[in-house]
Amino acid sequence: MTVATIVSTRWLGVGSSAVADAAAAGRAAAAAAAGGKTAKLLIVFASAAYEPQALLDGIAEVTGGAPLIGCTTAGEIAATGPTDHGVVVVALGGEGFSARSASAVAVTGQLRDASAKVAECAQGLEGKYKALLLLSDGLGGNQEEVIRGAYSVVGAAVPLVGGCAGDDLKMQQTLQFHDRAVLRGAIVGAAISSDAPIGIGVRHGWRRVGEAMLVTSSSDNHVYLLDDKPALDTYLEKLDVRGDARTDPAAFTQFAITHPLGISRRSGEQVRFVAGANFDDRSLRCIANVPQGGLAWFMEGDETSVLEATDAACADAIAALGGRDPIGFVAFDCIARRGVLGTTGIAQEVERISSHAQGAPVAGFYTYGEIARTRGTTGFHNQTLVVLALS
Repeated sequence: MTVATIVSTRWLGVGSSAVADAAAAGRAAAAAAAGGKTAKLLIVFASAAYEPQALLDGIAEVTGGAPLIGCTTAGEIAATGPTDHGVVVVALGGEGFSARSASAVAVTGQLRDASAKVAECAQGLEGKYKALLLLSDGLGGNQEEVIRGAYSVVGAAVPLVGGCAGDDLKMQQTLQFHDRAVLRGAIVGAAISSDAPIGIGVRHGWRRVGEAMLVTSSSDNHVYLLDDKPALDTYLEKLDVRGDARTDPAAFTQFAITHPLGISRRSGEQVRFVAGANFDDRSLRCIANVPQGGLAWFMEGDETSVLEATDAACADAIAALGGRDPIGFVAFDCIARRGVLGTTGIAQEVERISSHAQGAPVAGFYTYGEIARTRGTTGFHNQTLVVLALS
């Protein structure tokens, strides 16, 4: 399946496949996305169930080795709807686009340095409108360091957008792709420049549950004490958690997907995905930093609030295009929002995104964290929808 919209000389195409054979799926999705044209950049979102090297080789057979970035997912998004165990390929081309890509494996504690190295691909890239698209390993430490590293290179002039790779909710290992290389624990990125505006929208749709708490003790993305009590015990008590989620780590993670932690930041309210619990020291593990001494609260949402946020994120992205029609959307949607919406709701969400795209191609994936920095120095989000609109 493919759709492509051409405005001036810029074009964007999307192809998808769910066939079981990795090489065949790669060839089919890439052929549909490129439509026989030469792509300047490929963006690949693929299930971790595929043999990754075979997938990339299949894509390269069709596209002739066009520059590529990508990652594994917790589900894929295409205009035809959400999928599991499939692959989606986005192709950008035409004289109105330029792109450069880079990658870096982030050794323990060096996320900022790795991100800065990747962000260097944006230096010297000409074009009136720019964005740096980043895909990272959300299981690899404090993802706010990814934002800080990229910002230290590109500054406030270049917005950041992207998401954290998934592994079908196994929470064990994600993969990143750069050209034909399969990477682990890496950051991959592409600096995109265009002769037309680029829009980014970001909304979450969660609301507070109960009173705010003091983060009495935390370190990086681990929360040990809330209001001087063990964080896990406070979580279980205040959210009235019952059944296996009180004792089984996997069951707890399933519950926590729809009950994130909200934190107060100078830039406003941010959401933190509670990725797991330590049943020995009674702590909570989040995807990103939770500052000690700050205020926090538990959150919840429902189908209505999450879909309202979907509409708002898309509207914000469109508004930034300055009246131009979009030629395509790329969505970075947290797997937790999918947990709230359910099978019917996620289909409705993709329909809403497509309606805002006004018939232009839509692609994306379900993430372990989202990147959207359009102002300020922060820009890592959890349990949020980020929409990139190209015109």
